[in-house]
Amino acid sequence: MCSIYPFETWSKASGEPAGWLQSGFPFTPQLGFNPSNNGDSRNPTRPSWNPAFSGSVILGRPDQYFNPNAFTVPVSGTYGNVGRDTLTGPDIAELDVSALKALNIVERVNLQFRAEFFNVLNHTNYGMPNTIVYSGATSAPSPTAGVITSTATTSRQIQFGLNVNF
Repeated sequence: MCSIYPFETWSKASGEPAGWLQSGFPFTPQLGFNPSNNGDSRNPTRPSWNPAFSGSVILGRPDQYFNPNAFTVPVSGTYGNVGRDTLTGPDIAELDVSALKALNIVERVNLQFRAEFFNVLNHTNYGMPNTIVYSGATSAPSPTAGVITSTATTSRQIQFGLNVNF
């Protein structure tokens, strides 16, 4: 015997958020070389702010998340004046939905069907941009400065589960 139950008898799985929004992670623009000449190759050197630059530093596009023209190479033997973690990466937004239906088959046998949908809206959440602004002292800004080449979350995923408890 098969019975069809209306959707109103389903319930949201408890303990799981329906959606979330997170601000981007801070990051620091960097140089691909060491103009301070201090011999430290472990800690990346930061550029300087470009005093002639006007406009928005954060453009928000995946092909150029930030404008590399907002920075200049510091004078040889000095450090750049850009602070640590001064820029913020892309925000992350995701909507997850899960529903379950519990059925009593017989007195001591229960059946639970779960449907889980992750990133329901299939929103693209971009990863962090390339932080290297200049790769050499005499070069123009790197063509990959501010370029985003990855995503921070997966695309839409749907999964179903069936539990039999006895």
